[in-house]
Amino acid sequence: MRAPVPARLGAEFTKLWTASAVSNIGDGVAMAAGPLLVASVSDNPALIAGGAFAQQLPWLLFALLSGAYVDRLDRRQLVVVVNLVRAAALAGLSATIATETVTVPVIYTALFLLGTGETLADTAMGALLPSVVASEKLPSANARLYASFTIGNQFVAKPLGAWLFVVSAAVPFGLNAVTFTVAAALIAGIRPVSAPAQPRPRVSLRREIGAGVRWLWQHPLLRTLATTMGLANIAFGAAFAVFVLYCQQRLHLSDIGYGFLLTAFAVGGLFGTIVAATLTRAFGSTTLLRAGLVIEIVTHVTLAITTTPWVAAVILVAFSIHAMVWGITVASIRQRTVPEHLRGRVGSVYALLDLGGAALGSLLGGLFASVWKITTPFWIAAVMMTAVTALAWHRLREATA
Repeated sequence: MRAPVPARLGAEFTKLWTASAVSNIGDGVAMAAGPLLVASVSDNPALIAGGAFAQQLPWLLFALLSGAYVDRLDRRQLVVVVNLVRAAALAGLSATIATETVTVPVIYTALFLLGTGETLADTAMGALLPSVVASEKLPSANARLYASFTIGNQFVAKPLGAWLFVVSAAVPFGLNAVTFTVAAALIAGIRPVSAPAQPRPRVSLRREIGAGVRWLWQHPLLRTLATTMGLANIAFGAAFAVFVLYCQQRLHLSDIGYGFLLTAFAVGGLFGTIVAATLTRAFGSTTLLRAGLVIEIVTHVTLAITTTPWVAAVILVAFSIHAMVWGITVASIRQRTVPEHLRGRVGSVYALLDLGGAALGSLLGGLFASVWKITTPFWIAAVMMTAVTALAWHRLREATA
């Protein structure tokens, strides 16, 4: 397969891509095992959804602050340090599982630390990419990063994580600690190929954060994309926060079956990375982004209605195609448009709306499922996405231009 081979993008991108691929495998293993771990301690839907919320909460609390520090500090060194800290947190969690002393608060603490690290590392990686890849090659670089994410994080790691959890609950998290350590070593060897940013006067964090917020808000297209995705992720987070219980109670799947259903995301996601550029040339970004919002509505309605695993798998494939095409399109637009010295801050504002929306959705989804039925979050998400689509439809015409 050609997509994962990044040689023509340069040796420095190869290091970045390899680090991303390795850590994605570890992340996927832990992400598949995480809900199973919480479910093994408690069957309360609110507590299970709380695990997702604990990892996403830092995006609400620290995203803007992290973006400011990403623009202040050496981005490469920042990623190295954060990966080592995340490796230590996962090693500690694995030890508590192995010694049978793990509790819900311990799990939440570890997930919160991982989420805090993500606000720094993910923002820094997104800002670092344009310094190792030429502007005209960004779509190709993003497609290959997304492809490696899909193959490693979802297609390979999700069923592997579920299987490893059945074998030994501590193993998936220990493996993720090792992958973070390897990724840190790879990132440490990167030497940016573009000229470093010129030193700029140091001002207060508040003013630096404000500059990033204003820049994004004054750009009509990026503002629309950010707010649309933020609202969409509230809907998505609410629906999928209790997905492990949905699979068990609605689709009657085992733990292994749950892991393999997650690979449906990978099947469509991998296909999405392959066809994203072709679809963009054929239909334009506006049509693809609009179609993606319609797919989100159909996905939530279908999952709310069906009790058949293969139907759920088919709609998840379609959803993940849209998610990858959307992600590649928007990432390339943002990296090309935002000035180098603002990439961390503008990226963090986008992430606050994007991942912060998912955090709020996770919290709401657990509450909805606790009070009503396991399918209630999907129905609410469908209604919400219908409203979001209607509001964003007209503005998205600027995406192609």
